[in-house]
Formats: sequence, C-alpha cells, structure tokens
Amino acid sequence: MSTVDKPWHSLSMDEVAATVAAGEEGLSGSGAEARLEQFGPNRLPPPARRGPLVRFLAQFNNVLIYVLIGSGVTTLLLRHWVDSAVIFGVVVINAVIGFLQEGKAERALEAVKNLLSQQAVVLRDGRRQVVPAEQVVPGDVVFVQSGDRVPADARLFQSRELRIDESMLTGESVAVDKSLGQVRADAPPGDRRNMIFSGTYVTSGRGEALVVGTGEDTEIGRISSLLSGIGEISTPLLRQLSGFRRWLTVVILALAAATLLFGVLVRGYALEEMFMAAVGLAVAAIPEGLPAIITITLAVGVQRMARRNVIIRRLPAVETLGSVNVICSDKTGTLTRNEMTVLSVSLGGGRLLDVTGGGYDPHGSLLLGGSEIDPVQDEVLMNACRAAVLCNDAALREEEGEWRIHGDPTEASLIVLAAKAGLDAGEEAGHFPRSDVIPFESQHRFMATLHHDHDTGRAVIYLKGAPEAVLQRCASQCLPGGEEPLDRDYWQGIVDGLARRGQRPLALAVKSEAGGVTGLSFDAIRDFTLLGVVGISDPPRDEAVESLSRCRSAGISVKMITGDHALTAAAVAESMGLGRGGRVVTGEELAHEDARLADLVDASDVFARTSPEHKLQLVNALQDKGRIVAMTGDGVNDAPALKQADVGVAMGKKGTDVAKEAAEMVIVDDNFASIVSAVEEGRTVHDNIRKAILYILPTSVGEALTIIGAILLGRVLPVTPVQILWVNMVTTVTLALALAFDPPEPGIMHRPPRRRDASLVDALMLWRIALVSALMVLAAFGLYVYERNLGADVATARTVAVNMLVVAEAVYLFNTRHLTAPVLDAGTLLGNRITLLAVLLVMGLQLLFTYQPLLQTFFDTRPIDAATWGRIWLLGLAVFVIIEAEKWLLSHLGWYRKASE
Repeated sequence: MSTVDKPWHSLSMDEVAATVAAGEEGLSGSGAEARLEQFGPNRLPPPARRGPLVRFLAQFNNVLIYVLIGSGVTTLLLRHWVDSAVIFGVVVINAVIGFLQEGKAERALEAVKNLLSQQAVVLRDGRRQVVPAEQVVPGDVVFVQSGDRVPADARLFQSRELRIDESMLTGESVAVDKSLGQVRADAPPGDRRNMIFSGTYVTSGRGEALVVGTGEDTEIGRISSLLSGIGEISTPLLRQLSGFRRWLTVVILALAAATLLFGVLVRGYALEEMFMAAVGLAVAAIPEGLPAIITITLAVGVQRMARRNVIIRRLPAVETLGSVNVICSDKTGTLTRNEMTVLSVSLGGGRLLDVTGGGYDPHGSLLLGGSEIDPVQDEVLMNACRAAVLCNDAALREEEGEWRIHGDPTEASLIVLAAKAGLDAGEEAGHFPRSDVIPFESQHRFMATLHHDHDTGRAVIYLKGAPEAVLQRCASQCLPGGEEPLDRDYWQGIVDGLARRGQRPLALAVKSEAGGVTGLSFDAIRDFTLLGVVGISDPPRDEAVESLSRCRSAGISVKMITGDHALTAAAVAESMGLGRGGRVVTGEELAHEDARLADLVDASDVFARTSPEHKLQLVNALQDKGRIVAMTGDGVNDAPALKQADVGVAMGKKGTDVAKEAAEMVIVDDNFASIVSAVEEGRTVHDNIRKAILYILPTSVGEALTIIGAILLGRVLPVTPVQILWVNMVTTVTLALALAFDPPEPGIMHRPPRRRDASLVDALMLWRIALVSALMVLAAFGLYVYERNLGADVATARTVAVNMLVVAEAVYLFNTRHLTAPVLDAGTLLGNRITLLAVLLVMGLQLLFTYQPLLQTFFDTRPIDAATWGRIWLLGLAVFVIIEAEKWLLSHLGWYRKASE
C-alpha cells in the first residue's frame, strides 16, 4: 500500500478510507502498534554502511592509483628509496582527499532521511496526540498547520487556507494551494492538489489528512530508491587514462622484449646484461611521474575552483567539467532566485511600472517608461502599496546579514514592494491597526482586512487576491484625478499580458467605511475601488543571462528542466534568451515519446512539469547521444539526475543536503555564473594535463630511445637505470609540476568542448612527442658520442648525456606552456614565476648531481667544464627553436585548426 503504487489522488475519500481501513476516531493505540509492526517505522531504510577502513581502502580502486602503485613498486625494487617515497606519498594523499571529499550514495540517502518530520500530531483513540514521526502509520489521521513539515504522504479531507511549499519535490517556486477534489489518475505530483507529501513545508493554513504512505512508500522514498539504483559514473579522463595505460603498457613491454632478443641474438650480449638493459628501458619508458602530476593538477584545479566559489567533492570531476557540452539546469533556485518578487505594477490610465531589485532585498526602484519615479508623489501607487503591506500576514526581517521571510513567499514579495516605495510594514500597521480579517481560502481566492485610521477615525477595507475574484467585487477604479467606473476589458487585458510574461497577477482594491464598522462579513466585500494589479514572479538571476551567453560561445548548450508549469517555464526561458522557437516539452510528452526520446531531448531546450524520473530520463537520453552532461539543481527532486550526470552540480546556499550529497560539486554562492567559471577551470585543468603528457612522454620516450639506440649500435648505455630515475624524479617534482599551475589558454571559452570519444593523445600530440623525443635522443646520444670521441671516460660522457637530457627538458618546458601558440613573447616566457622557479631549482639539483661528492658516488657522475656546459645549453636552445618553428609551420598550414574541428 503506497502513494507511488496507487493513485490515491484520483479515488474518492470514501474509497481511500476503506482501502486504508481508517475510522472516524482514528486508529486505536493497539491498531497503530500492529500497523507499525506491519509497515515498519516511518523512515527510510538506512543504507548499508561501510566502515572507515573499508572506505579508505576503496579510494585505491582507481586507475590513476594503479599506475602510481605500479610505478612505486618498480622504483622500490630498484631500491630508489626517495622516488618510491614521493610516489607512495602521492598515493596516500590522493586517498585522503578522496576519503574526505568524495560524495557517497549512502550519505545522499542519509540526507534524504533527515528531511522527514521529527514529530506529528495524529488522531488516536478519538483524541489528538503528539507522536514521533517515525511512529506514523498508514490509516493515521494527521493534522498540519503553518510552520509544520509534513510527516507522511496523505490524502486531504479538511483544508483551510492550506498552502504548501513543494519546491523540494516538484521544483515549482510558488507555494501550492491545496484542495479536496479528486484529480485525474495520471496527474504529476505537482498537480495532486488533494495530496500532501512527506518532507514538504506548510507555509500557511491548516489541514487534516489520512496517511496513505510512510517511509519508502512516499514520494521522498521513491526518490531515495532512484538514488540507490544509480551506479557511479566514470569520467572521460578515467576512461581515457585506462585505455592510454593499457596501450602504453603493451608498447613498453613489446619494446623491452624486442630489445632483449635483439641484444642477445643479434649483438651477442649476455642474457643477464640484456635483462638489466631491458629493465632500464622499461624504467626509462614508464612515465612514473605522470599519474602524480595528473593527480596534483586536479588538486590544483580544486583549489582554484574553491577561490571561485566552487567546492569539488570528487577529484576527477574537475577535468570532466572541461569536456561538458550540455548543462541541464533546474529553473527554481538555479536560473532563478527562488524568491518571489513583484516585477511590475499596473495602475489605471495605462500606467505600467517596472520594479527593479530582485529577491527579498527591499532595495530597488520603480520605473515609469524607463525613468525612476518618486512613489510618494503618486497617491494611487502609495495606496496600492499600503493595501499590499496591510492586507498581509507575512513578515520580512534581516537576519545575519540576509533578508529572510516568515510566511508565504508571495505575500512577502508585497512587503518588499511596499518597502521599495518607502513604506515600513510596522509603522503602517501601527497607524492602521487591523480590526478583522477574512483569510485567504481557495474557495473564494481573496483576503480582506479591516483597519481603522487613527487620524480620521474612519474604517478602510483592503482586498487582495486573484484578479478574477477581486474584479467581480469592484465597481470603480482609481486614477490620479479620482475614481471612474471599472473598465473590465482593460484590466483583463492587463491580467492576460502579465500571464504571458510568466508573472502571477494579483489584484489590490480598497473600500472606505464608516468608523463604526467593527467586523467583516462576505456581504461587505463588494463595491470596491480597484487600485491596481501587480505581476509577481521568481525572476531570473541577473548573472544567469550573461552566463548563458558565455555557454553558447563555448559550444555548450543549456537545457532548463523544471517542475513548474509550461507557461511559466516558457516566459522565464524567453526572458533569458533560452529555447528554440518557444518550444516547451512537458513531462507528459516525455512519457509517451520513448521511440524518439533521444532526438526530442537533443533538439529541445525547455522542459516543464517534470518529475524526478523525467529528469533522470533526460540525462540518460543525452548521455546515450554521446553528450557529457552537467546537471544543476538544489531540490530533492534533482538528486537522482545529479547523481546520474557526468558532473552533478548542487547549490550551496539553498540546496538541500540530498542534492549536495548526490553531486560532484557544490556552488557556494548559488550563482549560475560560477558554473561557467568552473567549466573554464575544468578546461584549464584538461589543457594542463595534456601539457603534462606532452611534456613527460617525450622525456620517457627519449630516454628509452637513447638506450635502444645504444643497443642497436652495439655501444655502452649512455645513461644508467639509476641515472634515468634521477632524471624522471627531478623533472617530475620540479619542471612537470609547474605545468599544473599554468593559467588558461587564450580563447579557452571560445572553442568547442572536447568530444566524448576524443583521444587523450591525438595525432598532433603523437607527432610532437615523436619530434621532441628524436631531438632529445640526437642531443643526448650525440653529445655522449662526441664526448667519448674527445677522450672522455664513460662516466664523464654519461654525466654530460644526463645533463643534456635535463637541459633539453628545461627549455622544452617553455615550449609546452602553449600547446599550439608560440611562446616567444615575454609574458609567456617570464609570466609564470612557478615555471622560472622550477627551472632554477632543477638546475641547482643538476649542479649537485654533477659536483656533490656523495651524489657523484651514488650516481657515478663526474665534474664537467664550462665549455661542455656551453655545448649543452647551445643544443638545448636549438631544441627550443626547432619546436617553435614546428608550431609556426603547422599553424600556417592549418593543421591545428583542422585537428580541432
């Protein structure tokens, strides 16, 4: 028996009561205990928990870590203790970061559980009782009122002014007016006006309802089940690195085996000697530092994003952001403020005022024809604002530096409007004290309040409500020159126009009475004078429009997915320049379009009246089309899609804990612009990882080719395995690390995203790796042969070869700072202090390597003279010039442009 499985909203109340076996006096104590035993506690089942040790060990189950551990074991077997310590240190640090930051499914489910109400008022044994919410069972009669959190899914049978904020489930920004009538069976949750849902918040009124679903058998429980059924999503980087590692491993093993066989069978080397040479080749070819540099680059990206109000909870998601080509954004609270705001005021005589300032901050202006006006000089406007603030039960307060509302958001927006006009709610209430009230109810759709003016002693009635309800109770309208008969066609046109703009119209009226009137009756609610109609909406964030434009420039499509009505969604989309031809796809359409769902989703930008299943369905459909999807949201209804997306983005301020725990990243300031900044940082991280690969691989390949060349020529190895490890270590922790801090490439947000199937190492990168490797081999091996021909011993020649490799890598670091653009300007060569410091540091280490006695003994090196250093640096400069010439030539031939298309 569950809300999810049975259409309780479409049954008559008698059918509901019969199905749950409920009586007029509620359940008996013993009956409630029996049902608690049958259905279980009203809570979500706790997820299977893993202990801290298991969770920590699970952080090592990552392709990046496999490569690191393999490299560490290799260096450990070779007894290179320092290199091993560095590599294993990176492994542990990465595991700690993952343990602390990575979002886990069980924590998301725990956050859902915390949304349930803590206590409930129920009818048992014929009297009201307060019981723990966990003890509410199907068949209980529950009572809810303003300020309560609903304890379970229930069918209403009594309602008085009941309005409930269901945005966490439906995404609808306006509190829902509840009613008692039956609803069609296929109505989405947002249209089930006779139902109240567990975890939602009562903004006003009171109601009585019959519980039909608890725990897992609720809307929140259904979302919890969706979350638990979604597995971890692998990132493009991890998939690419996995394939790259397999490819590289095969190549290295094949080269080592071929070299060993060639040396033994062709050159006649001893098997043991060639085995050590093959080990040296493997050590040279394995880029031990690459996984560490990738991990550090990701960590640097995390720090940069934190400075831009983005918290990354799962490390590889940093790079995934750079590949995102679709952002699916929730409307309420993400593209919009989730703060109801009066955007316009329509007065008689054709005057339409625009209201500036968004949200609940009472700072703003009123504009007429684009020019700011002084509200005090407009008597009709001031009367309308006075009606708005007095015929009102909400409150607005500044708390901890933020403006917060108490009560209904729509009413709060009217208080903000009055404040912008210069009226203080407290002062107005003191000057015009309320004597009586007819509260808002869905049956009559208006609210009326009676006030007495201290100065004149006369009474005044203010009326506020739906335009159709207020207009029929008005006989005249107020103009600057006085009153005149009501022009109903004019005002109906105003109402229709506001609706087309996505604004909720609300009418304000006034009626003067004699001072002796002390109470209100429905008979008195007639012959009012209409003051005006205000248009209320949840406005777009100011920065969101600009951010959408940046997304388009970056080749990223944005799709708005909301639980709100299609008309509202279309108006918001139009105001933001979003959508194609005003087309809005509803959740109902999605449910009947399985055959062409992927094409429909890809071709449409605005989706309305969607459920959590629809959002999940949309993300899956886009991923099936090969898109890399970022999903933003703040509500419980967004959590399944957030978890399924390649990158889930939760809002930090107004986001629920459920959304935050399901997401890979959290936007601290709830600013859509921060998402675009995060994408830019993600692209920078991806570029820097490619730079690291483009830098480290030529080093490894060059070292390996140097050994292969020596064996092919039948010569002594120009560098030993331990010297190779020295080169790899010092260049990794100094030169390659500097690339992790490189700033964004020019025009990074004016190029299309990387394709999902794009290779981590493309053809142009392979060409660059081959070219640089060849240059390094020629320089190092050639200089080794040259020194031997001059009469130098093997140890001295090897010292020269090692220094040649390091110097070539140092100058090549500057080439790599731009993947395709030249780096001959001073800003690029000298603009990154970390690069300069890294080069100075590695040169200092090389001087120690060459001249320090202890290191000379350990690495078998010899001192070299100034002339030799001159030859080394001259060849290094030649490497730099040749690479820059290659960039220039390929750019002019258009190869880089063709490769990016």
